[in-house]
Amino acid sequence: MRCTSERVGWVALCLCALMSVSAQGDSEEDEMILDLIRQDGTQPESGTGPAEFLRCNKNMKKGFDGSWLSSLPPAVKLPHVDYIEEDSSVFAQSVPWNLQRLLQPHSSTSDTGTYQPANDGGMADIFLMDGSVQSSHREIEGRVLITDFNNIPEEDGVRVHRQASQCDSHGTHVAGVVSGWDSGVARSASINLVRVLNCQGKGTVSGALAGLEYIRVTLLTRPGGQVVVLLPFIGGFSRSLNAACRDMVANGAVVIAAAGNFRDDACLYSPASEPEVITVGAVNAADQPMALGAGGTNFGRCVDLFAPGDDIVSASSDCSTCFTSRSGTSPAAAHAAGIAAVILSSSPNASSVHVLHKMLRYSISNTINTLVLPETHRLSTPNLVAAMPPATASNTTDEELLCRSVWSERSGVLTTDRSVIRCRQGEEMMGCTSYAPDGVHMGESIIENGGQMECVAQNGPGGKGVYAVARCCVTSGLQCQVHASPQPGQDAECISQQHHLTGCSSRSAAEVLSDSRPHHGDQKRCMVKHGVTSNAVCCHAPSLECHVLEHISADHKQVEVSCASGWTLTDCSAVSQGSAILGPVAKGDSCLVHSSTGVDGAAAVAICCRIKQPEQPATTPH
Repeated sequence: MRCTSERVGWVALCLCALMSVSAQGDSEEDEMILDLIRQDGTQPESGTGPAEFLRCNKNMKKGFDGSWLSSLPPAVKLPHVDYIEEDSSVFAQSVPWNLQRLLQPHSSTSDTGTYQPANDGGMADIFLMDGSVQSSHREIEGRVLITDFNNIPEEDGVRVHRQASQCDSHGTHVAGVVSGWDSGVARSASINLVRVLNCQGKGTVSGALAGLEYIRVTLLTRPGGQVVVLLPFIGGFSRSLNAACRDMVANGAVVIAAAGNFRDDACLYSPASEPEVITVGAVNAADQPMALGAGGTNFGRCVDLFAPGDDIVSASSDCSTCFTSRSGTSPAAAHAAGIAAVILSSSPNASSVHVLHKMLRYSISNTINTLVLPETHRLSTPNLVAAMPPATASNTTDEELLCRSVWSERSGVLTTDRSVIRCRQGEEMMGCTSYAPDGVHMGESIIENGGQMECVAQNGPGGKGVYAVARCCVTSGLQCQVHASPQPGQDAECISQQHHLTGCSSRSAAEVLSDSRPHHGDQKRCMVKHGVTSNAVCCHAPSLECHVLEHISADHKQVEVSCASGWTLTDCSAVSQGSAILGPVAKGDSCLVHSSTGVDGAAAVAICCRIKQPEQPATTPH
């Protein structure tokens, strides 16, 4: 049996009531059992506690229950002991909370209490980079291919036990969450195991790189499939690992990674920090950030969304019909991988970025209490919990305009310092704003670098740093371009009649406040003050239409304006009357403006766009 640093419960003959006893109060029979254990020469592993004997219920079949580390050999010698069995869990038979949560917003479980998503994810292939998987488990039997790839480091320590049930524990649980018959999200998705973690759950960056290359070569032999690469592991920041993940996305795969369990900024770790990867944090049953001992889910701007990751019941490697409960961002990422498989099965041509936007589109918003997060990460951490798209999603989202806010890291505090952010491949930047925690910033501008737009925010004199915030969007045929002011103080405007104004940004070299906003009458122009340079973001897509909304505050701490249902926020800007604007913040399809001195006289200005749907022909009654 494999010994670990944790106590393990074992049952001989029967599962007895767990009632602790002391040596002084033991019966004669119990003393005999303890004497046998004491007489054995086996020493416990360093740092472990003594064995604990738990008395039997004498009305039950003879047996005993104990928690031992290295005392199993003498236990076998006890009279009348026929076998020893490891304690395990039993579970009520209902749909687990995590699967119920995925369906709650847009549908429900059936009358029989079964889990019924839009489809079973059967058109997707999932490459799981993990440790071993017990492929004979009833949950995943017949759906897991153990590939011939195996790149793992040697286990640490001199006493290494490679018992299958221990080596397989993490991978088996994750595979069950993805496609288990009863515990899985996408129950017909195929899983291909690429082993990069050893029995202790450790791997190397070089092993992960080799695994990704193995997947890339494998996909060359079967192009055109719907592929999800699941990375339920994390390490320190690695440029090479991030680059390999980015290349995998460029080759057509949807790459999903765990955010990490360190209660820290996910941007400090890889592959979670790679912008092209869908990074998933974990929440509990109350939709709050998962806590895990002294740690908990990672957070921050590098997290794309959260998913159930606390007390998740799935396949256990203890036996082919065993189940266990685990917590962490690994099962959370597995939920997202299952959702991605369902999306790809209904929209086979969806790219990685379209899969992300569909996941965000149907996520539950504003349920997470962000006050439990560090103050510097509250605005940039997405308040989104993953949910399953409804069956009608494939017929609607392809024709919608979908946008998200993307935050940069905070700039330095020098006047010359700036922050830069860009959208993912396949997205168009429809707006660019800046946010300063102290209200001191010089504005923002949009530049083109390597064929991609970049949103650049400039810190102000004495400022404490500034964030650049891009509004990144997708829809069929969307193309955007930027037109700058001919000279400082002159308006920027969209030249082509086919393009709509979707965003205004501005930057001043002389003053802290540098407002720019859409023109009241001519909604193709960005108005600026003297000495201010503006950028007009001008976009075209079939049936795209846009309009401007504005709300002026009346001595409130915050002013807000929201797009109507069916419209999507593409730009959020603020116009002040002298107060220090911290910056406009886009939350979903609402534009919020905060200031350090109150927002009396300030206005929140939103540009709302949509893809106009063709009118249905009127039906004539017969």
